[in-house]
Amino acid sequence: ILRYLQFAADKLDLRRDMQFDTRVESAVFDEATNRWNITTDSGEHIVAKFFITGVGCLSIPFTPKFKGIESFQGESHHTAEWPHEGVDLAGKRVAVIGTGATAVQIVPEIAEETDHLYVFQRTPSHDLPGRNRPLGKEYIEEVKATYKEIWKTAREAPAGFPFKRGPKSALEVSPEERQSAYEAAWERGSLSFGATFNDLLLNKEANDTANDFIRAKISETVRDPKTADLLTPTYPFQTKRPPLEHGYYETFNRENVDLIDVQSAPIEEITPTGIRTADAEYEVDCIIYATGFDAMTGALLKMDIRGRDGITLKEKWADGPVTYLGLTAHGFPNMFMITGPQSPSVLTNMPMGIEQHVEWIADCMVHMREHNLESIEAQGDAEDGWIALHNMIADATLVAQTDSWWVGANIPGKKRILYPYIGGLDTYRAKCDDVAAKGYEGFVLSSEAVAVE
Repeated sequence: ILRYLQFAADKLDLRRDMQFDTRVESAVFDEATNRWNITTDSGEHIVAKFFITGVGCLSIPFTPKFKGIESFQGESHHTAEWPHEGVDLAGKRVAVIGTGATAVQIVPEIAEETDHLYVFQRTPSHDLPGRNRPLGKEYIEEVKATYKEIWKTAREAPAGFPFKRGPKSALEVSPEERQSAYEAAWERGSLSFGATFNDLLLNKEANDTANDFIRAKISETVRDPKTADLLTPTYPFQTKRPPLEHGYYETFNRENVDLIDVQSAPIEEITPTGIRTADAEYEVDCIIYATGFDAMTGALLKMDIRGRDGITLKEKWADGPVTYLGLTAHGFPNMFMITGPQSPSVLTNMPMGIEQHVEWIADCMVHMREHNLESIEAQGDAEDGWIALHNMIADATLVAQTDSWWVGANIPGKKRILYPYIGGLDTYRAKCDDVAAKGYEGFVLSSEAVAVE
């Protein structure tokens, strides 16, 4: 992915408009000039009409504050800060803490290098087969020939992927037809498994059928029944991110891999030589923290963003994020958030979600320029209406029932709400387009700096 992004930046001559090794420390809106004053960690001061945050939903790594974490004498890494030169794990005893999407990717790879691997798990995931494989010439030619159709399907799909949700409920087909559909989706691989039927996130009984299928697959794959049981989720399918795996479950059949259940015996301390849980101590040479991120809001709140009357974004969001369309916030004129909280963001194909935001923001800025407008700001009642719609849709699903980073449950003290918009990228795109078509309904646009009530 990094190589592709570097290629794209060079191919499109983008680097001249990029500034690297720079952190924004503060962004303060000046009501007198209707401009944003931005300060970087190098002391640089920038004045801008528009302030657009593209800081990423998963860019602030989170490491739990384990007792003794600084005392460990071996090597330690967070997966989000992995050295570009790589890490030599050959012949070492290694601990991986966490079993989310990143751990599911790295555990099979690490297991082949290490002398022994301990995987510390609090909550198992519904890991779906990714089916990554070398692509044949005919497949590549077919994709290139139908690329426009594939892209159109993806743009119109709820999750931004080129597959459509099944038209039926999981409960209105026979057990044999349902099993066949799940088997076909499992063999095909990817997140399309979750779109097999149209009610897996809406109906617990329907969800149970998918859950039972996945549980059976885990039991078939993992030879030790106790380990298989620990790897089997008990919460509804798709209410936490379902990672794509390539040999993850098979890894636990290896003699040099142990699964450690920290739900029943929590980690009590990181010692100079390893990890001590409530019932055992494990000596290791390296600890890998696959412990996730302060998602959705972490990077935004790490900056000192101040809007009208000096109110900080952190103060405005003290009880959870409040936005209009997940794009803007009342009290913060001319500020846009790319894939901000309460937008589809992490519940979609992210490049597709980013593209929709970039196009909408760019069109808005062109509109303002053509009409000699100085400011755009979300109205408070429009913000209230969007929050109400966001929450109503969330409450109609099973997602809020499960603790996950989608609801902020991985960060101590973080407000527990569903952070991304779950109504689908297709309906969201239509809503944003409708807002723009109606002269940016829900916004106040002005040719001078004004306070918006």
